[in-house]
Amino acid sequence: MDLSFIFVQIISGLTVATFLFLVASGLTLIFGVVDVFNFAHGSFYMLGAYLGYQIISYWHVNFWAALFLASIWVGILGMAMEFFFLRRIYGRAEEGGFQILLTYSFILIIDDVVKMIWGTEYKTIERPAGFSGSIKIGSAILPSYYLVIIIIGLLLVVLSWLILNHTRPGKIARASAIDREMLGILGVNVPLTMTTVFGIATALGGMSGILAAPLRSVTPGAGIEVIIDSLIVVVLGGMGNFWGAWVGALIIGEVNSFAVAYVPKWASLFNYLS
Repeated sequence: MDLSFIFVQIISGLTVATFLFLVASGLTLIFGVVDVFNFAHGSFYMLGAYLGYQIISYWHVNFWAALFLASIWVGILGMAMEFFFLRRIYGRAEEGGFQILLTYSFILIIDDVVKMIWGTEYKTIERPAGFSGSIKIGSAILPSYYLVIIIIGLLLVVLSWLILNHTRPGKIARASAIDREMLGILGVNVPLTMTTVFGIATALGGMSGILAAPLRSVTPGAGIEVIIDSLIVVVLGGMGNFWGAWVGALIIGEVNSFAVAYVPKWASLFNYLS
């Protein structure tokens, strides 16, 4: 077997895994802390891509500044969704059904808003300056942008772990998943904590969208595609399990990479077989 080919496929799989992890980690964070299964999470991925396109193409801002701005704006929109809509149904006996209907309705709304603002044509974003070429590692040739995405993903994994386990806000977020009432008695603003977590999680989804845009077309309906794969990752890793999402993303990313190379007609099937 060609070792350079295998190495390239592994790197490609890690790139896909990073995208999936950024989306799935936000999804599992929302479920673990806020106890909401957000079907609309993929739509925030799509919004990140479109906002990045708007900022770069029309406002002529560089890619990295657009990445930051788009992620922040998507996070703010996520916080608004939680504050004005989801918060109203917490604590109801039929909450689960309301969550599904409400978050699914946002998929339809956001898709239509995107079509009204940007149209239905495919959009593209150029790779950031300095990372449009390839680099050679041994006999393998890799797109340099792939390595950037992997590095960003690894940094976010470590940073998220440090925040969740070694900072007071992270410990409060973890505690709110266990006993919100006790946290409230101790003087913690639980609603604000939940809104903040929701915003951070949706910002991760938006960040994934703009990072993926130079490699994939920006199009309405992209959120549906990514949420399906993200759901597989979350199921593999366990609902609410942050590290499980990382392992699940690695499994799906690598399986998908090698399946596309060897059995392209059946590649999507292997995600479900995982």
